[in-house]
Amino acid sequence: MRPRIEWMTQADERVLEFLYEKDIVASPSVIAANIDYTSEYISRRCQKLADAELLQPVDPTNYRITELGERYLEGDIDPSEVEPVDGG
Repeated sequence: MRPRIEWMTQADERVLEFLYEKDIVASPSVIAANIDYTSEYISRRCQKLADAELLQPVDPTNYRITELGERYLEGDIDPSEVEPVDGG
């Protein structure tokens, strides 16, 4: 079971799940088109996830899931391992 991380949204989980399942590098607009959110919202969430080291920016417009992000999805981390993000 995944730990509850207070600042994370359902969209954050969907972003992580999408990148993990597809095993790809993708832009927020590609992610958004596949998980039914706006690209602007997903862009903000990707930055928050990158700030928390759950995603890694590979260039100015694309992200990949990190090992920490994978461990989160697998339920293999303590919530304290994920840095809090200001502004949720």
